[in-house]
Amino acid sequence: MVMLRGVVAGALCLAHVVSGTFRTSLGLKDFREQLEAEESSNAIEARDIDPALLYPVRNLSVPIDHFHNETKYEPHTKATFPLRYWFDASHYKKGGPIIVLQGGETAGDGRLPFLQKGIVAQLTQATGGLGVILEHRYYGKSFPLPDLSTSNLRFLTTDQALADMAYFAKNVVFPGLEHLDLTAPKNPWIAYGGSYAGAFVAILRKVYPDVYWGAISSSGVTEAVYDYWAYYEAARIYAPKNCVVSTQKLTNVIDNILIKKAGTEYVQRLKTAFGLGNLTRSDDFANTVSFGISGLQSTNWDPAENSTDFGVYCDAMSSQKLLYPGTAKLESEVKALLTAGGYGSEVATLTNPMLNYIGYVNVSTVQSCRGSQDGCFTNFNATFYKQDNIRQTWRAWPYQYCTEWGYLQTGSGVPANQLPLISRLITLEYTSEVCRAAFNVTKPSNVEAINKHGGFDISYPRLAIVDGEWDPWRAATPHALGLPPRVSTTSEPFILIDKAVHHWDENGLFPNETTPALPPAPVVEAQRAEAVFVKAWMVEWKKSKCRTSNKKRLAVTEQY
Repeated sequence: MVMLRGVVAGALCLAHVVSGTFRTSLGLKDFREQLEAEESSNAIEARDIDPALLYPVRNLSVPIDHFHNETKYEPHTKATFPLRYWFDASHYKKGGPIIVLQGGETAGDGRLPFLQKGIVAQLTQATGGLGVILEHRYYGKSFPLPDLSTSNLRFLTTDQALADMAYFAKNVVFPGLEHLDLTAPKNPWIAYGGSYAGAFVAILRKVYPDVYWGAISSSGVTEAVYDYWAYYEAARIYAPKNCVVSTQKLTNVIDNILIKKAGTEYVQRLKTAFGLGNLTRSDDFANTVSFGISGLQSTNWDPAENSTDFGVYCDAMSSQKLLYPGTAKLESEVKALLTAGGYGSEVATLTNPMLNYIGYVNVSTVQSCRGSQDGCFTNFNATFYKQDNIRQTWRAWPYQYCTEWGYLQTGSGVPANQLPLISRLITLEYTSEVCRAAFNVTKPSNVEAINKHGGFDISYPRLAIVDGEWDPWRAATPHALGLPPRVSTTSEPFILIDKAVHHWDENGLFPNETTPALPPAPVVEAQRAEAVFVKAWMVEWKKSKCRTSNKKRLAVTEQY
C-alpha cells in the first residue's frame, strides 16, 4: 500500500514515491517530495522517452458514482471519467484468462514492468492469457473530478473503486481485438494485487465473485488497523540483533530526554548533537531521526527495485567502529547524553553506535534540507494542507487511510513492557495531523468498512494469499504471527515466501538477466506455484463452462 513515513531524503525518497512504496503516517516532507517526483516524471514524458510507450495508454469511461442510493456520495452525479489501463495481448490464445493487475495507490504506468517481465507476464505466458494494468481512480491521471478538494474526494472509497474494476471487466473492448468479446463473466478474469491492491483484489473476489473468477492477494493488508504500531515488529524480529538492540536503547535514550527531561537543557543538546538544533518541536525531531529503521520494507531481491538504505542503517547501528569520522568530536557530548538518558552504565558499548546514528541521520536526512529545519522536517503546516488543486496528488492516499484503512505507524502504541524502535512521541495525534488539517477528519478511520469482508480471516474459493515472512505489513495479513495456521489448497493457496519482504513475487527478470541467485529460490518457487494454481483454476473454469453448456442442452431437449 505509497505512504512514506520512513523514507530518507533526496533521490532515494523520490524513487520510492514514484514506485509506490506502501506506507502510511505520511508527513509533510513526504508530500512535498511526491510533488517533486511527479514534476520530474512529467519532464521525462515531455522528452518522449517514457517507457510507457511500450504499452500505449488506453481509457475506458466509467461512472464516477456507482451508488446512487448511498447518502455519503451526495450530491450524486451521472457523469463518467476516463480510467486508464494498459494491456498486452502478445501471449493471448482463445479461451485464455484476462489477468488484471490492480495498480493501487500509485500511478498505473509505474506497474508496467510487471506486464513486461513480472508476475503478469509470467501468468499470461503460462496460461495463454491477456495481461492488463488497471489504474485506480484518483491516481496517476484517472481523476473523476477537476480538483482534490475534500468534497470532491467523496467518491474515493474502496467500494467505488471495486465497482470500477467490476465495470471494467464487464465493459472493456480492447483496441485491435474488437472482434473478440473478452468481457466477464463470459471469460475468466483473474485479479492480482500487491499491498493495498492485494487487499483490494481479495475483497473484489468476495464482492464480485461472478465477475472475477479468481484473485491473488500478495502482501494484501486485509485487516485494517488504526494504530498500526506493529509495522515495526518485522524489523524487531528479523533485523540483525545488534541493530535492533541499539535502535531500541538509543530510542529509549531519546525518549527519556525528550519526555522525562522536557524543559531541561538536555533536549536542546540532544537536537544539536544530531544536527537538528533548529528544529522546534520534539515530536518532529523524534520523527526525523526514525527514518532508518523504517527501511526494511524498501529492500527487494530485484536490483532495480532494491534500496540498500536499511543495510547501511543497520551496519551503522551495529558497529563498534566509528563509521562517520566527523562525529568523533561529539564523543564526550554523546556520553553525557547517554548518561542523562539513563544508560550511563552502557556508555562503553553505546557511544560509537550513537555517534554512527548521528552520522547516518546527518548524511541521509539533515544534509538534504535547503531551508529552515522547521520548514524541511515539521509535520505541521496548515497552509500546505489546505492546497487541493489537481496537482496535489499526495492527497489521495492519506484521504483513504484517514477515512477507511488506518495503518498509522506509532511508537506510542508499542506495549509498555517492550522498548519501541521509534519514539513514543510519534503518537496517533502526531501521525493523524494530515487527517485533521487536510480533510477535517477528526475521528479514527472507519476500519470496519474494510474488516467486514473478513480481515485476518478472509477466505473464498480461488482466492490466493501470498505473503513475505519478513514483511512489515505481514501483521495486517492472514499470515500475521499468532493466527491459526491454514492449509494451503489449490482453491485457496496460502503461501509464505521465506525471508521475503513486500510482495516480492510481483517482480520479474528477463531470461538473460537471471543468475543462480536471482530471483531467489523462494521467490521462484512462489511464482511457479502461482502459475500452477492459476492453470488449475482454468481447468475448473472449462469444466464449469461444460457443465453449463450441458445443462442448457438438457433444458432444450426436455422442452421437446
